[in-house]
Amino acid sequence: MARIVVIGAGLGAMAAAARLAVAGHRVTVYERGSTYGGAVGRHERDGFAFDTGPGLLHLPAVYRDLFVKTGKEALEECVTLTQVDPASRHVFADGTRVDLPNASRAGTVAALDAALGPGAGERWGEFLVRAREAWDRTRRPLLEEPRPADPAPLAREPYPALKAGLLRRPTTTLAQIGARELRDPRLAALLDAYAWSYGFDPATAPASAAVLPYMEQTFGSWYVAGGLRALADAVYERCRKRRVEFVFDTPVEDVLEKDGRAVGVRLADGVTVEADHVVSGAPVPALYRDHVVAWSDGDDRPRHQVMGTSRVTVCLALRGAREAEAVHRTVVHAEGGRPTVTVLRPDDPALRPDADHEALTVTATVRSDQERDAAGWEAFAGLMVEAAGRAVPALDERLLSRHVRTPEDVWRDTGSAEVPGPALAGAGGRLLPADNRSPLPGLWFAGGWAHPGGGLSHAGMSGALVAGFIVEGADFRGSR
Repeated sequence: MARIVVIGAGLGAMAAAARLAVAGHRVTVYERGSTYGGAVGRHERDGFAFDTGPGLLHLPAVYRDLFVKTGKEALEECVTLTQVDPASRHVFADGTRVDLPNASRAGTVAALDAALGPGAGERWGEFLVRAREAWDRTRRPLLEEPRPADPAPLAREPYPALKAGLLRRPTTTLAQIGARELRDPRLAALLDAYAWSYGFDPATAPASAAVLPYMEQTFGSWYVAGGLRALADAVYERCRKRRVEFVFDTPVEDVLEKDGRAVGVRLADGVTVEADHVVSGAPVPALYRDHVVAWSDGDDRPRHQVMGTSRVTVCLALRGAREAEAVHRTVVHAEGGRPTVTVLRPDDPALRPDADHEALTVTATVRSDQERDAAGWEAFAGLMVEAAGRAVPALDERLLSRHVRTPEDVWRDTGSAEVPGPALAGAGGRLLPADNRSPLPGLWFAGGWAHPGGGLSHAGMSGALVAGFIVEGADFRGSR
């Protein structure tokens, strides 16, 4: 039995902790905050409750596998999952609206033809065929297998873009796909919205980001009753049942090194904790920025995903019942100086004081280095709420209160203002997360910043890979 220290209590770190505990190791999690979940947070006020991180789950099979491998109760015995249908409603700048069904290619094609005109659905369907090729080429190395020793092939663009122009110039960005292959500003805006929702700027996102709409429209979108925070609760309880120990309000200041290997951690109060392995679920850039892991120059730091974006979330408490024709997720596309926003309106009694009220969230992607004071963020939140008003009837009249969460809040809760996105091939490798094997033997990376990191679903997969490395004896000294 090995002694294992886990830094951070995000979903990826807890997934690794649960799997390691099942394998018979003694696992202790040190979390600098007062609760678990990392980016999957909760804001509560006056009987209203809001998810402050992701609101929907994609690829739930990742968590089904985690629960099967770590206990007797299946995922569906611990949380209630329902498919969201329609998967999303889109409100375009010209006023056009379209509802896209959940996990139905034929239904999506028909809906786009009906809303945008004949041929729109066919062009979108042909694009998804090419997106599937990119998915098939990258799914295993990015999501299911350890990162290869030589990741250079993953830096090459896997999307089979159509050539355009007299010089047959290749398509290299997602925005170019929209302009050259979809040939309708509304279809291009639809494609752009998938990039923005995962934190990518479509003008710089590689063409391989085409896998994002393919993934959602193929595998569907799911809601967890009680909000995504209920999933974090379930993973935490699974860890507790596996006798994982949690220590909250306890930052880790240093990873201890001896003879070129991680041998434990030093806590903020000066206490040292010995360990056979250290698993970090903290943001990889933050570990080196804060010198939790010693390094002398840039060459010592592992490559990690560079996003440059963060999230602004506005939690709105409304009077009045949710109208019957409302949908769970509406994307309101940029118009009149307002940003593209995603409006989530879960019809969930657990999130509101009674049936005569509604809790909803509005989110937008922003640059993580934007500097605004409190008044500036409030003004930006006002633009977001104005945009949401195109999706929610009489929003201004119904508004009881609003709570604004900025990149500063994201930094406080997670240690990084940036929000990691899904791992993407292409782009010269800049969107590949850090390898699970750190440059320091005995130190492992899990969570959204680690391979196959990014996103709520993928974080659990990184926990599985890290546990597999340790359990199978990679770089393992044995128990004491």
